[in-house]
Amino acid sequence: MTLDPLLLEVLACPIDKAPLLWFADEGILYNPRLRKSYPVVDGVPVLLVEEASDVADAEHERLTVKAEKEGVRATGPAPG
Repeated sequence: MTLDPLLLEVLACPIDKAPLLWFADEGILYNPRLRKSYPVVDGVPVLLVEEASDVADAEHERLTVKAEKEGVRATGPAPG
């Protein structure tokens, strides 16, 4: 699944207003600071606080390692 690059430039967590990690292969946006994940349904990010899922320690570790290993980019303006 892909999201529009312009949309990725403006997406932020609705709670802390900071960037999210976009895991296209899993269809989730993830906030590692708050350990919350947001679903992307049919290409539409569902950034509602009540729809966020709490992420357990093991899942947080898996996602952060995966992000680092695979170079998952955070939402917000592209660097450079």
